[in-house]
Formats: sequence, structure tokens, C-alpha cells
Amino acid sequence: MNRTTLSLIAGTAALAAVTGFAVLTTPDAAGTDTAEAAAVLPVERTSLLCPAPSLSDLADTSYTSFTPVTKGTESDGKAELQSAAEQSADDRSEGKKKADKPVLTPKEPGTPVTGDTSGGDAPALVGTAEGKFAPGWTVQETTEVAAGSGRGLQGVNCTAPDTEFWFPGASTAADRTDYVHLTNPDDSAAVVDIELYGKDGALESTVGEGITVQPHSSEPVLLSTLTDEKQENLTVHVNVRSGRVGAAVQALDDKLGGDWLAASTDPTGSLVLPGIPKDATAVRLVAFTPGDSDADLKVRLSSPSGQITPAGNETLHVKAGMTSAVDLGDLTRGEAGSLILTPTDRSVPVVAALRVVRGKGEKQETAFIPATRPVGTRATAADNSAKGTTLAVVAPGRTAQVKVTASAGSDGGTAVSKTYTIKAGTTQNIEAPAPSGGKGTYALTIEPVSGGPVYASRTLTATEDGVPGFTIQTLPDDRGTVAVPEADQDLSVLQK
Repeated sequence: MNRTTLSLIAGTAALAAVTGFAVLTTPDAAGTDTAEAAAVLPVERTSLLCPAPSLSDLADTSYTSFTPVTKGTESDGKAELQSAAEQSADDRSEGKKKADKPVLTPKEPGTPVTGDTSGGDAPALVGTAEGKFAPGWTVQETTEVAAGSGRGLQGVNCTAPDTEFWFPGASTAADRTDYVHLTNPDDSAAVVDIELYGKDGALESTVGEGITVQPHSSEPVLLSTLTDEKQENLTVHVNVRSGRVGAAVQALDDKLGGDWLAASTDPTGSLVLPGIPKDATAVRLVAFTPGDSDADLKVRLSSPSGQITPAGNETLHVKAGMTSAVDLGDLTRGEAGSLILTPTDRSVPVVAALRVVRGKGEKQETAFIPATRPVGTRATAADNSAKGTTLAVVAPGRTAQVKVTASAGSDGGTAVSKTYTIKAGTTQNIEAPAPSGGKGTYALTIEPVSGGPVYASRTLTATEDGVPGFTIQTLPDDRGTVAVPEADQDLSVLQK
């Protein structure tokens, strides 16, 4: 078998591995016209990882699973979310996993399913969805912590495993307790390096090199154990040497509450950070460029009336390999807002996140907004309620129309959809629909209809004892579909 044949087989195998679906059709008369336009098909398998929610005995956590109805899926399939507990030696020798009862098992696409747990012993979870449950599968983990460090509302979208993550906005300051949660869903160990970058560059640490995450397990790594330096603003780089993991930073503050810091989108020249709450009392921008060149960025606030330059913070200079931070104060001034970062001249890849504070004095709470990808084809936020949910959408370039669908409730009701126009350069807090006759929580799915790209986030709020608890999740494309080229067999390649 020659090298060309091996390459053809390897390419077909790789396509099947990525999409779960590959077809070679019967050849036409002469084997000509060997490639057709790519078909957009639903993915057939999705994996999600949820970090261990809290170490506090005063924590109450809910999980909400939702799959939007997607055309073209098969009629069967399944999904479940269960503990990522490491296999026992006996289980491994028999090639089996622990048969823990799933935290939740969805019944049908289009209807949310919920589960809950309490206390500080809840494990990290691994989820797998197949068939009709796979495209756009979304799981939200929401935790209320009544008191102590990080008290308030903490929320995170369970994410797919990957090999690299950037987290600008972490900290080793005296009031902060930040953990990087690493979850390994696979049957072999993963090896991970954690690098920390402060205001003067990389922090010295050998402890963060070669961290082993055992199969089907989760490892919370306390940042303060990786360095002796106390720095207010850090960028965390998680690089996976072998295997793959899910990663998220849990940022807990003794005075300002806390939340999950999700990874920034991959380093790029222009960034959008959507959905700053209109009643934010303090906003801090943290940025980092991993390359060898400095970055100079224009800073713009997208408001309901258009783009505004924050007074005194028109630009941000980010030195190569160093974390830069700037306090923007209460820049939204009672209106919905998003931050847009663009290069002043030459484009240099950057990652960024916002730390947002609501409330005053001892009644303050914190959440984070990382830079995110556009909504793309479709994005979904689970675990919504009519009173505690705000959906923010920004069109940084051209005017766009979007359709927002409220699913059936977890305890009944029917879906409702509405279409909205987002003017160019503006951010709008949408009065999102709620399900007709719905009870329980519901999902919101946003789909662009026309116009330019849009970016979005969802804010959940829950005030407890006067503390304005809140959490923000960005809404990037759910990657529920994949382009699969239609190919014909061409046996002539075997003769070359």
C-alpha cells in the first residue's frame, strides 16, 4: 500500500473522528467531479465537562441541560451527565467505569431537564450526548453560596474538552482564592502545564509544570500554590502536553463575592466582550498578548445609542508577554453596554476579560465577561427565569436581525419566538420571550437572521440578604453543525 493510499485513508478517518459521520458515495462513470460542495450536517456526538461547583457546605447547585431541536438529526440518541470520579483499580483492569447514577438524563430535545445537589462534596461531571441530543447541547451549572469567600451567585457553562486555554482576570491577591479546575474525561492521563503572567511578565514557577490529571478525574489547582508572588491581575495559560481537559477558573473574593472565569476566545486582533450590566458599579479590563509584539488597542463602549469612547481610556497599551489592567469605573452609567477592542494600527493577537462588580460597600458581588466568539449560526443559554434573566446582544459592525426562542419550561409550557433588530454599533438588553404557560426554568436560543455578526451574553441575578448576586455567561456559536464535503471514490489516486 503506497503513501497516497495511506493518506486517503487517514484523511477519511480524521473526518469521521471529527464529525462522527463520513460517507463515500458510489463512483460515477469515470470517477470525475470527485468533490461536491460541503453539506452542513448536525454533529452526532458532543462531550461537556462541568467543574466541581464549590467547597462550601453552604452551596446549593443546580444543573440544567438543554438541546435545541435541530433539523436533520436522527430519531434516536441519548444524553447523560454523571460524576467524573476516577476509576478504581479493579474497574480499570476490567475496562469498566464506575456506574454512578447520572445527575440528569434528558428526555427529549426542546425541553430542559434539571438536577441539583448541595454542600461542598459535589464532584466534577462528565456529559456525553449522542444522536438527536448532540447538536447544540448546553449544560449550565449555577451555584448559590450563602456566606463566606465567594458568597453570591456563581455560574458556568459546561464546556468541551480542549488542549489550550487563556484566562485573563485571575489573581493571587490577598483577598482572592483562585483555583484552576482541570477535568479529564478520557481513559488515559492528561499532562498539563499552567503558566502565570503578571504585570512584569511570566511568574517563576516549576510547580505548574507537568501536572498529571488522572483518567476520569478532576484536579483543582490553587493558584497561590504555584507562586509566592501576590499579584492583583494575572493571566493564566493552561497548555495540555498530552490528552485533553476541560478548564475553568473559580475566582473567590473575601469581600466581593466571586464567580467562574471562563476562557477567553483564542488570541486575535479584535475582541468583543458583551453584556456589561447597566447597574455595574465597577468594571476592570484585563488583557494579555502572548506574542513578541506589543499591542495597542482602541477601547470603545457599545451603548444602546452607539459606540462611545470611555473618557480617559481611549486606548490600551499591552506589552508583549505582560498582563495589562485598567479600571473603567461605572462606565455604563445606567445603560446596557459591551466593550469592543480593535487595533489602533497593526493587529496583534490578544486575549481579554472584564471583572464586573455590582452593589456597594459590604453588599458587592463580582462576575466576569471574557472575550468571546460571535453567536454564529446559533447559541443557547439554559437555566433562565422571567424575572432573573437579562439577554444582551451587540452588533459591532452592521445592523442585524436575530430570532430569540424561549423553550418550553422544565415543568411544562410551549416554546415562543420573537425577532429583534440590533442597530449597527449598539448593544441592546432584549426583553426576551418566555414560554407560553411555562413552569420551571427554560432555555433561550438566539439565531441570527440577517445582517452582520452579533455577540451575546446572558446575566442571571438573585439578590440574597441585600447582596446583588449575579453571574454572566457569554453565548458563542454552539458548533451544533459541521460542514462535511460530499466525496466520490476516485480510484485513480491509487495509481499515482
